[in-house]
Amino acid sequence: MVFAITQTCCNDATCVSVCPVNCIHPTPDEPDFGSTDMLYIDPRSCINCGACADACPVDAIFPVDMLSESLKPYAEVNARYYEERPVSHDVLGSSPVFHNWGPPTFDRTISSDFPAPDVAVVGSGPAGMYAVEDLLLHTSARVTLIDRLDVAGGLIRFGVAPDHPSTKRIDETFARYREHPRLTMRLGVEVGKDVTVDELAAKHDAVIYAVGASSAKSLGIAGEQLPGSVAATEVVSWYNSHPDAVDVVDLSARRAVLIGNGNVALDVARILSSRPGSLEDTSISRAALSALRDSDVREVVLLARRGPENAAYTEPEILALTKHPDFDVVIDNHDERVAKAIAEARPGDKAYLLRDVRQEAVDWSSRPAQERRRIVLRFHSSPVEVLGEGGSVSGLRTTGADSTVDIDAGMVVRAVGYRGVPVPGLPFDEATGTIPNTAGRVEGRAATYVVGWIKRGPSGGIGANRTCAQETVAGLLDDVRGGAVDVRGSRKRGGLLRRS
Repeated sequence: MVFAITQTCCNDATCVSVCPVNCIHPTPDEPDFGSTDMLYIDPRSCINCGACADACPVDAIFPVDMLSESLKPYAEVNARYYEERPVSHDVLGSSPVFHNWGPPTFDRTISSDFPAPDVAVVGSGPAGMYAVEDLLLHTSARVTLIDRLDVAGGLIRFGVAPDHPSTKRIDETFARYREHPRLTMRLGVEVGKDVTVDELAAKHDAVIYAVGASSAKSLGIAGEQLPGSVAATEVVSWYNSHPDAVDVVDLSARRAVLIGNGNVALDVARILSSRPGSLEDTSISRAALSALRDSDVREVVLLARRGPENAAYTEPEILALTKHPDFDVVIDNHDERVAKAIAEARPGDKAYLLRDVRQEAVDWSSRPAQERRRIVLRFHSSPVEVLGEGGSVSGLRTTGADSTVDIDAGMVVRAVGYRGVPVPGLPFDEATGTIPNTAGRVEGRAATYVVGWIKRGPSGGIGANRTCAQETVAGLLDDVRGGAVDVRGSRKRGGLLRRS
């Protein structure tokens, strides 16, 4: 019996560090770490010790023979990753547990010759918390954790879909650091409103900004601002009880169109299509659950500009969608390139994941029947205009396969990506939606750093923030050792971060 990693893998590589036989890849020092959809266990090398399952912060690892029906495909997914790779078993070589020990090095630790820095971390999502973890575990730094909301958690609390409770469990790991004796937490404090960047810099030796990318990208097409046309960020905030969420999302339309096919689009499509009863025991907003019980939505269309071979979603998310018991998934066969891409796809290709999904012609001029809900994947189709009638959305005009098609719909959701927003007092690159930086060091401001999506743009999942934070914290520690960060241990604390 061997183990397999499944759909909720967070990619933070905790499992890698405990595997005694180096059978989990890619590891953080390998080139494709952070670019693969998940981590994978080599079934040829796994010794069934279970260490990885015990260490996994999101309960994503199970014995293959205990996988549920919906998770069984992940045995193949894990094995497929190693089909053209050599056996990874190497106990005395590169295993992180059993290897030939060399002289100890402590490059990430500030020596006793330097006083411990006082660091502020702005943002309590995964990027900020991985930075906090690194500082508390590897230095004697004092940390002040700041968040504009009255509750901590950031993306974990308000961005992860409520039907992914295992993924949300990683916040339990972060929570213990929020109780650390060297950490002070300041919630309900907004930089630029309650405190300025200059005041933070004066109060702390260094400041790390982990403010994410909270703004939704726009489509730039006519009708985008019509009632019934919303950003996926609004829907996600609504069903996750975000303090800034809109009170109501109108679900009176029979058909909804989601523009985009990344993981967020799949999350929204799945929540809108699931039986309310299956969401009852999740963390979903009670108001959203009530609205879903009365929802008229019977068909959700996922619209993608490119073909299935170039889909933006990850393998775990599309598998979870196609295997979901609450609704059907079909592919609109309007373009012969779709069927060709799926037929010619090889294992490991994005299109290969759709080989068992039914393809059919869809009549977009008619309203879906009042029956079992379904999700329709429509590839090679670009939005041109959000159509309106009576002052609200009535459809979406699209182009594709050398023709224009109007899709009858009462709700249009754009899920085409996120972008960062400026922090007053810090430089900002409008083109990339990030704070300009070099390896996490903010350009033009001493002792100021960034981590996460505001550093590198909206790419990578939860676990990608661990290596991102390690790079930033390493730079901060180098600056302490080199004198670029002035550690003023005698400074008085308290009082400054109070909401006015």
